Amino acid sequence: MKEKLQALIQKQIVALAIDYHEPIEIEKPKNAENGDYSCNIALKLAKVLGKNPLEIAKMIGENLTDTCLTKVEIKAPGFINFFVTKDYLFTNLNECLAQGKNYGSSTIGQHQKYNIEFVSANPTGILHLGNARGGAYGDSLARILTFSGFDVTKEYYVNDAGNQITNLGLSIQARYQELCGEASQMPENGYFGQEIKDIAQKLYDAKGRELLTEDLTYFKEIGTQELLAKIMADLAEYRITYDKFTSEKAITEQYGVDKVIGDLKAKGYTYEADGAIWFKCSALLDDKDHVLKKEDGSHTYLVPDIAYHLDKYKRGYAKMIDIFGTDHHGYVARLKSSIKAFGEDESKLDVKLLQLVRLVENGEVVKMSKRTGKSVTLKELMDEVGVNAARYFFSRYSLDTQMDFDLDEAKAKSNENPVYYVSYAYARICTILKKQKNIPKITEYKTLNNEYAYNVLEKVYEFSDVVKTAALKELPHLITQYAYELASVFHAFYGKMRILTDNIEETNENLNLIQAVKITLENALNLIGVIPPEKM
Repeated sequence: MKEKLQALIQKQIVALAIDYHEPIEIEKPKNAENGDYSCNIALKLAKVLGKNPLEIAKMIGENLTDTCLTKVEIKAPGFINFFVTKDYLFTNLNECLAQGKNYGSSTIGQHQKYNIEFVSANPTGILHLGNARGGAYGDSLARILTFSGFDVTKEYYVNDAGNQITNLGLSIQARYQELCGEASQMPENGYFGQEIKDIAQKLYDAKGRELLTEDLTYFKEIGTQELLAKIMADLAEYRITYDKFTSEKAITEQYGVDKVIGDLKAKGYTYEADGAIWFKCSALLDDKDHVLKKEDGSHTYLVPDIAYHLDKYKRGYAKMIDIFGTDHHGYVARLKSSIKAFGEDESKLDVKLLQLVRLVENGEVVKMSKRTGKSVTLKELMDEVGVNAARYFFSRYSLDTQMDFDLDEAKAKSNENPVYYVSYAYARICTILKKQKNIPKITEYKTLNNEYAYNVLEKVYEFSDVVKTAALKELPHLITQYAYELASVFHAFYGKMRILTDNIEETNENLNLIQAVKITLENALNLIGVIPPEKM
């Protein structure tokens, strides 16, 4: 309906020979007395035309006619309010029932190739809450974009090279040597987590002392494999899978760090100082320069990252999205500078920075796990509150806002818990529909003529627009908010109206309505990785 009203207004603007090419905004008034939809175009045109907005609103509104309109009202200081027939709601209701799992999908993406790289945690430990939030955002965004017609690749960059992997191998080797009764020493920057001891124990149980002759390479590789498998298992439980894995080690071997540095030198973007080779990114998009190769001959992690991103550019994506922690904010400029230095369009790379997460229980911040005394992991959170609550709660807020994850709220079996509230709406509908057989399709709705039904129908109708907005603005939390709002209007309808009545016609129309809510709610929740239960 919004698009239709926009077209009607645009037609009048053209007829009045007004030179205006900005988007025409159509909104839902908060007060129903102001119509079903409202437009502020006259207020915007006042500056362009130098006229009173009320006068402009009358010029446009008085000539607006269409079969969908029952009344057009002009209100000071210059709003055009539309009162529309409800036919479009019932047409949409039947479209929802017919489309089922495809309801709300679109082709606005036009098969544009997008790459989303997220989580990409070092295989040196277990996933934490920051990974959980970034994972929920990245996966939900991928689902929304795919649902909207984009060709999305979800990618995991495996950091399997560099000093952290060397220290991982040394740590496992030292723990293994301890189990064999041999003298050992943990590296200065080693990893002391229980997972390292578990890998060493697994090796000892399987091979005894046989591995004492193995060199560091073996322990590096086995450690990377074991911890990456653990990370992937946790992510799979979290309902995240990937389309592509890219190895830092393979990228480094393919492109060669010295070649990357040499190419930057040939382009005039390097210089030597203090025995190191520097990237002159201050001449591009950064406010200072950064080291590429240290005095000891080792390269910084920027070099393989440059090679990795150039590799992504070669694959032909229209857009690449990286999701980093907020502590990487200073890294964005140097990374984009490197892209620009190689002659690529740095605007195709969009780096999202996720803000901090605080875990709260009984009104106090929880910093350590009660069980291990270490930082709370994604696995522990899922075990504590469930996957649905974890995915829902991390999808409630925009990525660039700090958030508190309230454990008490997430575990509550009451309407104060939003995921419980939304799930209860879905389960309620499933319970009713499970007892019904052969619900007839309705061609003409006669009894759904009360405000509670209209509110539900309007909210179902909005779903397609919400998905498009969430895709184009890359804001998954809009879907989470929508699911809650849909559950709210359904609960209100359920509380005020009888669904199963003595009137067969009324009952069947009600059943069609709640079927549409079920479809829409399930589709919305699927976009944020939540699987609602059919009974509670």
